[in-house]
Amino acid sequence: MSTTTATPAAPVKAPRKFRLTWQTLLLGLLGLLVLLSVTRVVSGANDITSAGTMSAALAAAVPIGLAGLGGLWSERAGVVNIGLEGMMIFGTWFGAWGAIVSGNPWVGVIMGALGGAIGAVLHAIATVTFGVDHVVSGVAINILGLGVAKYLAAAVFADMKGGGDTQSPRVPSMGTFSVPGIGDPLKSLEQTHIFFLSDLAGVLRGLTQNVSYFTILAILLVPLTFWILWKTAFGLRLRSCGERPVAAESLGVNVYFYKYVAVIVSGVMAGLGGAFLSLIAAGIYREGQTGGRGFIGLATVIFGNYRPGGLAGGALLFGYTDSLQLRQGGTSVHALLFTMALLLAGAAVFLLVRQQRTVAAVVTGVIAILVFWVYAITDTVPEQFTTAAPYVVTLLVLAFASQRLRMPAADGVPYRRGQGH
Repeated sequence: MSTTTATPAAPVKAPRKFRLTWQTLLLGLLGLLVLLSVTRVVSGANDITSAGTMSAALAAAVPIGLAGLGGLWSERAGVVNIGLEGMMIFGTWFGAWGAIVSGNPWVGVIMGALGGAIGAVLHAIATVTFGVDHVVSGVAINILGLGVAKYLAAAVFADMKGGGDTQSPRVPSMGTFSVPGIGDPLKSLEQTHIFFLSDLAGVLRGLTQNVSYFTILAILLVPLTFWILWKTAFGLRLRSCGERPVAAESLGVNVYFYKYVAVIVSGVMAGLGGAFLSLIAAGIYREGQTGGRGFIGLATVIFGNYRPGGLAGGALLFGYTDSLQLRQGGTSVHALLFTMALLLAGAAVFLLVRQQRTVAAVVTGVIAILVFWVYAITDTVPEQFTTAAPYVVTLLVLAFASQRLRMPAADGVPYRRGQGH
């Protein structure tokens, strides 16, 4: 009688998970700059990498990035914050008021943060303590912020010289910072229009010259948020409240406390974004100046897959497209069609070669051809599309980002203390 011995199957190697390192990020940014350099040479749209465009892009990205950081803190603790827009509105009014009354723009920054925190406390009480639906509470905060700011502007600014029912007087200006010794050499190199080198000079000059101190503060908040949420015990406990709050409570974590902290910090970030609009971007409070940036900030959280680095990238992308439509308009946005065609062609090759997804590769390739065809037969784009370009880009990015989305497991899920017992 013979026996057959089964041969154990060879273990299947799990696919390597992609990890974003600073080396990979640097290579990606350099590759993108090369692509923009090619676009500039082909299209003749020299403004797409100019220092002015980069400076405007950074200024446009800051309030969106701050709102996005606010959304990140709240969502990571399991609280959906649709009310970021309302908290930003609080920040615009309180920021301008604080700066005007005190004569110091930094007091305005602090007051803007406190204004956003007021809206956040209301949202936290409603959602965490009383269990109100997160979306309903967020919508209420947005309506409240709009109404309160409108009332306060009419009650306070209307009696000030230069103010009115819908706007404030000019606010005190804040200083700027420039890296010494490199401004003029970079300007000279940028004006040569040499492939890549002049583009790199334009980017560096835009990001290092005449940058407001508020912008520097906002940039520093991105790595600070990453360090707190991913490198400290406090951050681990906070994120556990957004993933498995019942398990966190069983280990002694005060879930209510961490949710409150996260939502309040969320409001502070959104309030800072609003204060930036009134103190730096406009130098004045105006009714409706947030322009939906709180919602776009929430979109950058999704774009960044609930991580600070990706969130910052989403904010910069929106800020860049927004700055293009504000400067050369149709010419610059038209040039981006060429860039988009190249990116789509590269994506089609990647899908076919690395992912073995033939249908998706063919569809992406066809879209790339259509985009290039539109670029080839036109010289500019309509003004209406130019204005809508940042929002169109946001929607397209969200459509692609949703395919790899990994939101916190308990995000938006009602939680009551002791429910696991």
